[in-house]
Amino acid sequence: MNDGAWRTWAPELAADEALATAVLDAHRTLAEQLARDDPLLNLNPRLPIEYRALRRIEDWRVLLLLTPWMLARLLFPDRAPDIALPTGWTAVERVGQAYQVLGPALRMRLLSQDQLAHLNYHPALGHYLLQPLCLDMEPYVEGDEVFRAWSEVIRIRDANMEQARRDCPLQKEISRRELFSRFRI
Repeated sequence: MNDGAWRTWAPELAADEALATAVLDAHRTLAEQLARDDPLLNLNPRLPIEYRALRRIEDWRVLLLLTPWMLARLLFPDRAPDIALPTGWTAVERVGQAYQVLGPALRMRLLSQDQLAHLNYHPALGHYLLQPLCLDMEPYVEGDEVFRAWSEVIRIRDANMEQARRDCPLQKEISRRELFSRFRI
């Protein structure tokens, strides 16, 4: 599909499984190219290329992608988003350009929250956004270990958010009063 300067996924990738397969195929090819073109690049050959948690959020298909060089959230728009493409990033301009792990940073809105993501383009996938979650893959021995570590990050974040919700201003004020009550003369 082509809307404006954004090139979204091709019609044959409309099914979630078709998109996931195309993402895996594209990244397997990228892994081969990266290993061949830059032997000093820190790729962890023990890690597979796999995806998890494919879901639809608003007008985006979102998945977690594990590669030997990163764990990232990929966001594929169902239609061209209202986000301007930077110079040099139309589909025509990207033909023959080297893959960039992190393209230019763009701001977007998702689930009523501002998000920062990096633009990426692949001829088989179209334009998509990438949010890196972990770029140091060396410590991990296998894929499940990476996803367990990410789950722990989410668990801690959720616990902190829950604690922040419980920390209401009235409670803070009562605590201050109790603290200073012992100083009364």
